[in-house]
Amino acid sequence: GLEGKARPTHFQGVTTVVAKLFNLVLPAVAVFGAKDYQQAQVIRRMVRDLNFPVRLLVAPTRREEDGLAMSSRNAYLSAAEREQAVVLSQAIREARRVVRLKRGGVPAERLVRELTAWIERRPAARVDHIAFIDPETLAPVIQVRAGVRMVLAVVVGRTRLIDNGRL
Repeated sequence: GLEGKARPTHFQGVTTVVAKLFNLVLPAVAVFGAKDYQQAQVIRRMVRDLNFPVRLLVAPTRREEDGLAMSSRNAYLSAAEREQAVVLSQAIREARRVVRLKRGGVPAERLVRELTAWIERRPAARVDHIAFIDPETLAPVIQVRAGVRMVLAVVVGRTRLIDNGRL
């Protein structure tokens, strides 16, 4: 699901390459970025399942001053698209705000609908997916509460951007 739906063989390829690299290099530590949260969790699971003697660290997402997650894909955005792309990090902040107000939780389906409509008010933005997931299992949650992970992919112009955040 999630990124795997848009890129069906991606994680199979990533885990194969990383497993081969770990076998060749035998690292004590490996660092992955939190921006690709699902990928980091898939690697974490692989390390655990295959008993690799490596400590996995997940580095925080680096952001531009306006909140946009740093990515080589940002270079493909026009100036107008770049201004609209900040909507990804704004959507995460908005979800955090809503969750703080609704301590008992918010229905995930409702929040996905509301955030999708809010994001797509930008002329160049189209939501690929928004999901609220258990941070360990990546399973979708029904009620969004503090501690849940929000993951989203939005196409801005012709560039597909991803982001995520802990709520």
